[in-house]
Amino acid sequence: MNPSTSLPSAQGKIVVITGATGALGSLTAKTFAEMGASLALLDNDQTKLDALVKELDLPEDRLFTSVADLRDEQAVQDSAKAVANKFGSIHALFHLVGGWIGGKTIADSPLEDLESMLGQHVITTFHLFKAFSPKLAASKWGRVVTISPSTVANPPAERGVYNATKAAQENLVMTLAQELKDSGVTANIIQVHSIDVENKGTGTTPTAIVATMQYLFSEQASKVNGAKIPLY
Repeated sequence: MNPSTSLPSAQGKIVVITGATGALGSLTAKTFAEMGASLALLDNDQTKLDALVKELDLPEDRLFTSVADLRDEQAVQDSAKAVANKFGSIHALFHLVGGWIGGKTIADSPLEDLESMLGQHVITTFHLFKAFSPKLAASKWGRVVTISPSTVANPPAERGVYNATKAAQENLVMTLAQELKDSGVTANIIQVHSIDVENKGTGTTPTAIVATMQYLFSEQASKVNGAKIPLY
């Protein structure tokens, strides 16, 4: 399914996207805007965020933006409160912040590499889930999606730091799926070998990932919860 065609409706839904200015985040924003959703875009680059806002050309009442360090708990709490104050409800959290450090054995990996990956993948996820999951549950309908590598279950050499932190992130998602399962909110993981931004056939394209996110957003996927969906 191409996310630019046959779009289901997201009219009246509020979608939060982190890492909004990346290749995957920006396509997600454009697609869900076309579906009728109102967007809350979180990113750490004001210039890129301004450019995306200009490209989206959404009315002010359908758009919220925030430049925030998602490793900062108070910044995330403030963003969640501001989104809820503007829109009233929150219906989706697409956590698309990426980042990779690899190519070193565990013995050769400095602690700074582990701390960096923990910050990007685990700390951000923990803060976001703490801040946004009560608001998703209060809406009685919601979707949480993260992206993860296909190597978490069977990690290869020289990816230990990255895979360890993504495994921890996956565990947080699986736990959230159980904690919210009775509130109409689902939490799922899309697994890819890599994100093929340039469509070279080396991984999964952003288009394919967004199409899967559209399915998970749909009513047909209301029973899909705590799943690790392979796209590789």
